[in-house]
Amino acid sequence: MRRSRSIRIIATLGPASSTPEMIDALYRAGADVFRLNMSHGDHGQIAALYQAVREVEAAAGQPIGVLADLQGPKFRIGGLAAGPVMLREGDRFLLDRDPSPGGKQRAQLPHPEIFAALEPGQRLLLDDGKIRLKVLESGVDTAVTLVEVGGALSDRKGVNLPEAVLPLPPLTEKDKRDLEFVLGLGVDWIAQSFVQTAADVAAARDLVAGRAGLLAKIEKPQALKEIDAITEIVDAIMVARGDLGVEMPVEDVPGAQKTIIDAARRRGKLVVVATQMLESMVKSPVPTRAEVSDVANAVFEGADAVMLSAESAAGEYPIAAVEVMNRVGTKVEQDPHYRTYIDSVRPIPEATSADAITTAARQVVQTINAAAIVTYTTSGSTALRAARERPAVPIVALTPRQDTARRLTLGWGLHSVIGEDASNFSEMVGKARRVAKQQGFARTGDYIVVTAGEPFGTPGRTNVLRIARVLEDD
Repeated sequence: MRRSRSIRIIATLGPASSTPEMIDALYRAGADVFRLNMSHGDHGQIAALYQAVREVEAAAGQPIGVLADLQGPKFRIGGLAAGPVMLREGDRFLLDRDPSPGGKQRAQLPHPEIFAALEPGQRLLLDDGKIRLKVLESGVDTAVTLVEVGGALSDRKGVNLPEAVLPLPPLTEKDKRDLEFVLGLGVDWIAQSFVQTAADVAAARDLVAGRAGLLAKIEKPQALKEIDAITEIVDAIMVARGDLGVEMPVEDVPGAQKTIIDAARRRGKLVVVATQMLESMVKSPVPTRAEVSDVANAVFEGADAVMLSAESAAGEYPIAAVEVMNRVGTKVEQDPHYRTYIDSVRPIPEATSADAITTAARQVVQTINAAAIVTYTTSGSTALRAARERPAVPIVALTPRQDTARRLTLGWGLHSVIGEDASNFSEMVGKARRVAKQQGFARTGDYIVVTAGEPFGTPGRTNVLRIARVLEDD
């Protein structure tokens, strides 16, 4: 089932989308990659969802990607003795490690690492930023704060620290257990939460050890300060606007999104835009006009993928939400302004034969009005190089490896086909012509541009570009 758009759609699985029938419907509606949220569900439930995706994949005859999203650290206050309390602007509020139930004047904060990082003048955000506290005094296990923005506070609400770099390991013990489990299942992508520094993703990469692609979720302002270094290390970046919008002023988020997308595209790394894209569709069968514009903006900016969270995991209209994203992506890519925006950012080619060939492929396509680019790829690097050029035609990635085909489902404009590698030039060209025609990307008489590496089957050696014309008997 080929897509008529280049941007990819990630759909989160959950209570509303946990059956093989629903997963199949979401795939047919346009989902290319399915997200497993490790914050919800035990390993048995996660394994069942993964197996259901693979059953849909087998029936569809096309590779489907699976992304496992690690939970990361979660910070919450303790319980309150008499239920919700009202914090008012100007009140003093004490946070401490005393496990006894809190009240209007204090609450437990059972996280020593937070107290270790706090300094007077910093701010803490409670309940997704609805309540804002300013630290007046801080100690080993206490912090006196001033309520700057008040509101009703209830048990176990979340805590954010936008101005502090917390002394935390890059992965929690739960993350490590979950990581080994999902890698054992065979997931294609790992999303790392709560990234603060390049060192965080370097440590995670060592644990993943090439068994899946590594995606860093940018949720902290601190990560923005190291976005270039982080992008160099990972395979993909996610603009996680939910927590990012809590930890920084909301008016700064659109600019941060553009900064992250630009950093990823210039380095040829995949980039995903996520969170609240069609939030109203959790309850409504149609999105707001602002949400449609938000999705369209991510497409115009050249993101590789857009993601649905609660809309597909727990919403009342999961299929409709995917269909909306599919229609918006398709329509935007047909807009006359699209190429102007998409061509405004280009990665700087490295001084390698691979980059020279893939840059030339895009130019040749434009010159001869070719119908498609066909890349032979083992590791996926050749196809990803072609995708980062954002050519005006589809990219068919021919690979002998199923894991590569699945990982490439997250890449812009990539259509993966699993098959044997070519052994010589004649076979390479013939197979490329046949696949392009059979998959509906080219017709008799069309030109295609073929890239490959010699010796054939050698990963990372793109050094051949060939122009071929599709024949009647292909």
